[in-house]
Amino acid sequence: MLSPQLQRMLRPTLLISTLLLSSSVAVAAGLQVSPISLSLQARETASGLTLSNTSNTVVQAQVRVQKWTQDGTGDQLIPSRGLLASPPMIELQPGERQLVRIIRAKAPPQGAGAIEDAYRLLVNEVPVNLPENTSGLQFALSYSLPVFIQPVGVTKTSAQLQWSTHLQSDSKAVKLRVSNRGNGHAQLAGLSFSDAAGTSTELYPGLLGYVLPGATMNWTLKIPPSVLTSGGKFKVMLNGTQTTPDVTLDTNTR
Repeated sequence: MLSPQLQRMLRPTLLISTLLLSSSVAVAAGLQVSPISLSLQARETASGLTLSNTSNTVVQAQVRVQKWTQDGTGDQLIPSRGLLASPPMIELQPGERQLVRIIRAKAPPQGAGAIEDAYRLLVNEVPVNLPENTSGLQFALSYSLPVFIQPVGVTKTSAQLQWSTHLQSDSKAVKLRVSNRGNGHAQLAGLSFSDAAGTSTELYPGLLGYVLPGATMNWTLKIPPSVLTSGGKFKVMLNGTQTTPDVTLDTNTR
């Protein structure tokens, strides 16, 4: 169970694709999704999402599956049938809830050195025609939910991270580099830095991001490079647990 603080970090953002009407009043979009992430053991063939409509108007939603990988440029998503959503399109009356089954359609990872598979479920609210007497803004909500498939013979995967900081080429910013050599993902949140005097600075108070197995991710930190050379330590929430990582300082510009 995710903590209330972490759930707030993962709340979806409103899409800019809105229907502009005659008033400045906002008509709240009512699509809600639970849970906000899924993990399937190798022996499991299906899981589920509950979609609910908390508004007083009809909501239509679409569920799409994309394979999730990471490379030097960041997250990469491509359409996939490794998982199937059933049904992929739904219509919810006001106050209605419906279960969407997420079905594994391919064999789980297996073999020596197997790592977990990662997918993203894109749950999009499809704008519908509003009653003629409705005024305001209609916001279309979009959720991007992670799904992880455990390898055969593994009950729990884990991340093994290597942390380093690098000066940017202009020597005015710091790049944080995190590599994952484990067989499971790393979810990073609440990144802060305490300098040698004990002064703590919040760098990413919310969700920093994920590092998938075998991937390396980079983030630019809003912190003077001189602070790092004078000593200090990072703190971060790693998969919901606060940790103080061992971070290597590379003074060569990158």
